[in-house]
Amino acid sequence: MIAGLVGKAAGFVVGGLAGAVAYDGVKRIVRSNAVRDGAVTVTSWGLRGARVVETGAERARLGVADIVSEARGRLGEQASPPAGSGHGHQH
Repeated sequence: MIAGLVGKAAGFVVGGLAGAVAYDGVKRIVRSNAVRDGAVTVTSWGLRGARVVETGAERARLGVADIVSEARGRLGEQASPPAGSGHGHQH
């Protein structure tokens, strides 16, 4: 019976020690700004990716606008000015 209690107590001590070591390791990482540096790096990758996507979307939009404008020209329609141009006269 005593051996069982000693075995369980030893298990608790080892588990507690492992937890304390892990906690100290996490504290050291947080203090060293490694987590923050990693977050900044990942965020910069995300921003670069967003810029690439935005650039591709803008190129696609301009390409479609060119096609629509050319198609209207072939039909004899006058292309409308860009929205919000506000240059103050009718075409």
